[in-house]
Amino acid sequence: MHTVAPASTNHGDVVKREVLFGLPDKLRAQQAAFDQTGGLHAAALFTFAGEFIALREDVGRHNALDKLIGSLLPTANIMQQAVLQLSGRASFELIQKASMAGIPVVVAVGAPSSLAIQLAAERNITLVGFLKSEKFNCYTMPERVL
Repeated sequence: MHTVAPASTNHGDVVKREVLFGLPDKLRAQQAAFDQTGGLHAAALFTFAGEFIALREDVGRHNALDKLIGSLLPTANIMQQAVLQLSGRASFELIQKASMAGIPVVVAVGAPSSLAIQLAAERNITLVGFLKSEKFNCYTMPERVL
């Protein structure tokens, strides 16, 4: 279980491109179970400034996100100004869970499904896919990314 309280709760409402570029490495650095097994998905939450908040791992992408959201329920307001980093692709169900938790920005190292893009647009979620260290695709709400 990895959880760190953020240094600040004032994150603004935009995230810098440079912050997004750094998230895959920050996610990977927190994946202790992945280091041992090589086969787990992760869901992590970061502040808009890129500060690590929490991470959960599981063999299933959906389970990892369920664990992350559940662990943060006592401080649910933190999710409303944060970036969710997914270690895989972004499905409709993952966007739906992020929406229910109030998470405004979802970034994935893989592709989003067409239904995920549609739901993110409907729920005003910034959805980023194919996140690499120097490039990404922003599918919805690009005004949140500087």
